[in-house]
Amino acid sequence: MTETIQRNPAQDLVALAEAIEVIDKALAEIGQRQLVTTTEVADLLLDVRQLLSEKADSTTSAAK
Repeated sequence: MTETIQRNPAQDLVALAEAIEVIDKALAEIGQRQLVTTTEVADLLLDVRQLLSEKADSTTSAAK
C-alpha cells in the first residue's frame, strides 16, 4: 500500500527556520576559531538532523 504524506508548508518553514537558527548559532560560536574538532561538527550535524527528524516524524504522525 502506498502512503501519501500530507505536507504542511507552514510547519516546513518553521522546521527550516529552526534548523537555520541552530546552524547560525554554531557558526557564530566556531567562526572565530581556526580549528574545529570533528566532534563539534558531528554534534552540529546531529542537532540539525534531530530537529528536522522530529518535525518530519510529527508531520508523518499527523498524516496517519
